[in-house]
This record gives sequence, C-alpha cells and structure tokens, in this order.
Amino acid sequence: MSSAPDKEVEFAGKIRRALDESAAGLPDATLDRLAGARRLALARKKPETVAAPAFVPVLAPAGAALDAPRPAPSRRLSPLGRLLRAWPVVALLGGIALIAYWENAQRAAELADIDAAMLSDDLPLNAYLDHGFNAYLSRAR
Repeated sequence: MSSAPDKEVEFAGKIRRALDESAAGLPDATLDRLAGARRLALARKKPETVAAPAFVPVLAPAGAALDAPRPAPSRRLSPLGRLLRAWPVVALLGGIALIAYWENAQRAAELADIDAAMLSDDLPLNAYLDHGFNAYLSRAR
C-alpha cells in the first residue's frame, strides 16, 4: 500500500506528462511568449529566506547546580485576582448579548414598519400574494 506522498508524486507526474503532451501542439509563437513570461516571473521572484535557529543563552542562578530540580512556585490567586482574570470573558459575553438584543430590536422595528405600510395601504392583502404583483413592485422601485 503506497502512502499519501507517493500518490501525490504520482499524480503530479501524470499532470506533468499531460501538460507536456498538450504543449507539443501549441504554435511556436505561443511557446515563445510562454517562455518569456516564465523568464520574467523567475526574474521577479523574491529570494527565499532561510531562518536560522536563534541562540538563546540560559543563565543559571549563582550557586545553583544545573541539574538540580527547582521548586514550583505556588501561585494561589486571591478572589480579586480571579475576578480580574475573568472580567474580559464576562465583558465579551455581555457585549455579544447586547449586540444580539440590539439586532433583534432593529429587526422587530423593520417588520413593524412593513406591517404598518401594508395595513395602511389601499390594496387588499391578496394583492401581495400575487407573484406578478411582487414583480411589478420590484420594477416600480
């Protein structure tokens, strides 16, 4: 059973062969234009940057052995510290709820305006159910 990279290489080879076969039928002028475009693209190509690993020195405290285990610092937060860490989440959830409420109110106001316009109009409600009348309204606007 072949792996995924082997299948990708095989598929790429099939595509390359199909392109080579179809390129043989192209006129010489088209081939020259394609070759010129390739040379131009290669000339404009940005050089690839190679990222070298950064050296970060590690300093040990004075008098400490390098392989000695360090005690884990105890980090107990006070209730105020917990509240200060949780307030961004509470603010985010409150903001989302406020936006949802505002959009719902705007949608209700739009629907109320549409209903008021329909009810104050001289046309019967059955006219709005006619598909031809809807097309007439969309063209009239």
